[in-house]
Amino acid sequence: MKQIGLDQIQWPRVGEEIAIIHTNFGDIKLRLFENIAPKACENFKTHAKDGYYNGVIFHRVIDGFMIQGGDPTGTGRGGKSIWGLPFEDEFDINYRNFRGALSMANSGRFTNGSQFFIVQAAVVQDNIIEQMRNAGESKGYPEDVVSAYESMGGAYWLDGKHTVFGQVFEGMEIVDDIAATEVDRADKPLEDVVIESIEIVKFK
Repeated sequence: MKQIGLDQIQWPRVGEEIAIIHTNFGDIKLRLFENIAPKACENFKTHAKDGYYNGVIFHRVIDGFMIQGGDPTGTGRGGKSIWGLPFEDEFDINYRNFRGALSMANSGRFTNGSQFFIVQAAVVQDNIIEQMRNAGESKGYPEDVVSAYESMGGAYWLDGKHTVFGQVFEGMEIVDDIAATEVDRADKPLEDVVIESIEIVKFK
């Protein structure tokens, strides 16, 4: 397999701040990309440290796509940023919605609040990969990005619409377990999937 040089999918460096999402299904560990999404990271880290996410459920779960949480009302219609108002999107060509990406949920351009999702999609179809390669870097698809989608999967159609500000480096099996849970017609798990807390620590 081709070596992919993207920072997004590298292992954390010693001393780097990471997030650990403690859930009733297990722990999910993520890198945070303050260099390319400083506002999204500040918002997430501050909410985490303040306990804003404690006891909040993953209210929308779609197997083969993503798991979404961060709304204290548990409805998908609530939650605010740490500034009380929505904040702008932050995009980078080399940070994409690959499998395991931590991204801001929104209702359109510049509507980021407290909600986030983790991409769980494991496959990108061959014809889509071919289209990406044919488009090339000039159309937003550097070879490393295409190779990552090819080997990891992801939700490529969300690029340029949802800010990527982190990446799971340990605990994707927990994300998969959550995604596989039974849901109702609104994609809400029948058994609550609870964020017990989110811990921000330095990687050792």
